[in-house]
Amino acid sequence: MKTNPYFVLAALSAAVVLGACGKKEEAPVAAMPAAAEAPAVATACGKVTVANMNWQSAEVLANIDDIILSQGYGCDVELVPGDTMPTLTAMMEKGQPDVAPEAWVNAVRQPLDAAVKEGKLHYGAQSLKDGGLEGWWIPKFVADANPDIKTIDDALKRPDLFPSSENKGKGVIHNCPAGWSCQITTGNAFKAWEAEKKDFVLLDTGSAAGLDGSIAKANERKEGWLGYYWAPTSILGKYEMVRLDAGVPHDAAAWEACNAKTECDKPVKNDWARSEVYTVITDSFQKAGGPAVDYLNTRSWSNDTVNALLSWMSDNQATGADGATHFLKTQPEIWTSWVSPEAAEKIKASL
Repeated sequence: MKTNPYFVLAALSAAVVLGACGKKEEAPVAAMPAAAEAPAVATACGKVTVANMNWQSAEVLANIDDIILSQGYGCDVELVPGDTMPTLTAMMEKGQPDVAPEAWVNAVRQPLDAAVKEGKLHYGAQSLKDGGLEGWWIPKFVADANPDIKTIDDALKRPDLFPSSENKGKGVIHNCPAGWSCQITTGNAFKAWEAEKKDFVLLDTGSAAGLDGSIAKANERKEGWLGYYWAPTSILGKYEMVRLDAGVPHDAAAWEACNAKTECDKPVKNDWARSEVYTVITDSFQKAGGPAVDYLNTRSWSNDTVNALLSWMSDNQATGADGATHFLKTQPEIWTSWVSPEAAEKIKASL
């Protein structure tokens, strides 16, 4: 099973003591200005270690960074295995690796912001410009055919559009597999929106494959589907889905106090938090990287772009390196805006 960053971060939250737990999250400390430009040669950039995180979107981004930094800016790049907490802790304490391309910062906001204020680390570009997204989704063809359905409340008025195969006359909401934090939050959302009173049942999809399979089946058969999912993911690149508006803002205090807990008698309607996803850079590389740092301060893409790439990778059983090469070959209109014209020509010539 591919790692779900949301599941990883939920586990980390329990392991890391955060003084701001339950308080409204603030934007990360602003990144330091990029280093002054220097010739894009190996002597200017030198050796750089890049964390190759263990989920698909982070893996392909690390491999894109590998190609662009090495071919475009002359860096001596080494990809090193990574995961959210071990990588960021090592960067804070040891100054290695030099770059975390896709750091999901919500769960480690306080220590990261402290490290930035101390000058140990720097925030680069927002890796996902629209952030990591969670919530309840419906197929786009259902949304197009029913333009009045914009919110979770709207969808719950139409159990007939999302019929349960096992409970005739009922609508069904697809939940996460057991052991995932989203199973708890979706179950509490089901209670908060009083979905049972609106003729819905909650379905345990059993596994990641079961959850993905239910989306694929509904889209292939043009049947209604309603349930929890997140982005970026390959399945949302293959099938167009629309995230429903919760109709309420995210209340972090209520979320931590009840919505995210198994024992939650009276959950309230609550939107899922938008996950902030940044590139994080060590101070040593910020100072030594030259124009390569400008690239890391610029490189940002959308969930739609990532979803489509992950879908291609899944369909072709592609590795992160394969996905990186495919992206650079097929979508220069996106990545050439991240780099200098000189670097772009070098990268194109290397593909």
